[in-house]
Amino acid sequence: MSDFVIVRAFPLVALGPLLLLGGCSRSSTPETAVGTLEMVEVDVGPLQPARALRVLVQEGDIVEAGDTLVLFTTPTLASSTAQAEAAAAAAQETSRELARGARPAEISRAQAEVRAAEADAERAAADLARLEPLAAKGDVSRATLDAARSTSRVTASRRDAARDALRLVQEGARPERRQAAAAEARGAQAAAEGWWAMANDLVLIAPVNGVVSSRNVEPGEVLAAGQSAITVAQPSRPWARIYVSQFVLPTLHPGDSLSARLDGDSTVFRGRISAIATRAEFTPRVALTDNERADLLFGVKVEFADTTQRLRAGMPISVLLPRTAK
Repeated sequence: MSDFVIVRAFPLVALGPLLLLGGCSRSSTPETAVGTLEMVEVDVGPLQPARALRVLVQEGDIVEAGDTLVLFTTPTLASSTAQAEAAAAAAQETSRELARGARPAEISRAQAEVRAAEADAERAAADLARLEPLAAKGDVSRATLDAARSTSRVTASRRDAARDALRLVQEGARPERRQAAAAEARGAQAAAEGWWAMANDLVLIAPVNGVVSSRNVEPGEVLAAGQSAITVAQPSRPWARIYVSQFVLPTLHPGDSLSARLDGDSTVFRGRISAIATRAEFTPRVALTDNERADLLFGVKVEFADTTQRLRAGMPISVLLPRTAK
């Protein structure tokens, strides 16, 4: 089963300008930066317009990846799926029948028709052979001889046609026809699988472990394709964006480990720098003075792995920065 999934970082509390503890000059470089914790959230919704049948979770519920969240339906889903399945079954039977060739009874009947045609042809040929000498002596009329010759030709043609029919029955369908039937069967099967996949897409499952932070649909409501039905937050993946000056920036690199603390809490949390902004923020367009250059701030994203779930979205967290030369 699959469903429409959007992964986004959604702050539960708006992130204000970061406070850099200490002065913002070359002679007093800050050692701590404060950011607001956020968490990764995943929006789960249908891939097509559909009506909700059952909503199986409430806000605050803990879910695991694979848990069923919502059941959706569409008016034509059942009938279209049944029609596609019937068409696939018929196409597969046709393909198998052509691949197997003629049945024994059909071959036996064709062989009997050949024997009968051969007997008629032999009898007609024998009659013609008997009449030809008599006609030469004048004992039979010319009309009788011509009729015998015509009968011989007709019966011989029927014999040859019966033999050809037997050969075709024994050989079965031509390779081109068998290949076309097999292709039609594959196409019909693919169409049926498409409807099955569509039905599976209407069963929304949790893509990750987490907590239901938002229930956005109720039974009976119709959602558009891609519209969020359930939002699943991942408390184990909190992160914060801090801002550092241009003097601290050279000491930081993606992958570096940093220590952080919550206000009034002595517990040290370890974080990892996952991204550093390439463009400065909160600075004048043209920096002319030393003070203005000190206002250049660069965003740094720090991710935490929190198994204790003590790091909650919206909480301020202080990140210890490497010391720089003053």
